[in-house]
Amino acid sequence: MMLEVNHLSIEFHDHQLPETVVNDFSLKMNEGDIVGLVGESGSGKSMTALAIAGLLSRRDMEKKGEILMDGVNLLTCPREALRKLQGDKIGVIFQEPMTSLNPVYRIGWQVEESLRIHRPQMSKEERKQRALEVLAAVELSDVERVYRAYPHQLSGGMRQRVMIAAAMVCRPKLLIADEPTTALDVTIQAQIVKLLQKINREEKTAILFISHDLSLVRKLCHRVVVMQKGDIVEDADIEAVFNHPREEYTKKLIAAIPKCEKKKTAGT
Repeated sequence: MMLEVNHLSIEFHDHQLPETVVNDFSLKMNEGDIVGLVGESGSGKSMTALAIAGLLSRRDMEKKGEILMDGVNLLTCPREALRKLQGDKIGVIFQEPMTSLNPVYRIGWQVEESLRIHRPQMSKEERKQRALEVLAAVELSDVERVYRAYPHQLSGGMRQRVMIAAAMVCRPKLLIADEPTTALDVTIQAQIVKLLQKINREEKTAILFISHDLSLVRKLCHRVVVMQKGDIVEDADIEAVFNHPREEYTKKLIAAIPKCEKKKTAGT
């Protein structure tokens, strides 16, 4: 098993009463799996994704259970061991690339960052060649120009492709995509979904796709986990959930899909 999350619970502690944001969450993923994690805002899906990526503070909240990546528990392992996995075995695509990309550094330098950390044996020219290769793989044109550009010189769709390239530059086993299409128009959203399908098909990369857009989830994912107020309320194959939802909450989420999207996805 590549990724195994067992009974994960996350509880915030502040001056008020403790608040549980994720409760008894379990998930298993193998190479090549694409799992959708869906739910309304505040359901705990992004907190779960951040925990799996090892990006939650170890001091301001209590985390129970275990997150095993290739047998390493990301909740308790030394920070050095966690850093060896982040960016190398686990890649992350964030929701808004303009705030995730550093405006004062060129695209090439940022795409190469994981290589500088995890592939120190590579020469400067080797890093550049790998960066150009992965920029081309995410279907950007004129990659030499993109490599030299700053984030503000690219469109939103191009910046999102850069974020995917940066996440994939070390060929991770797991790609966590946290609402990667939210700020994009529907045409670019469809292109990003096709790109993720291509990465999954060609690289065998497992993808955890976090979204509130069920129409996109249906197009991309093999399986879907539905969360409500920190709890898993449904976990099944994608078509089983869409065609035979068990929970009233899931039925309401599906009913909230715009009518044009319903017609569009019904025959997929």
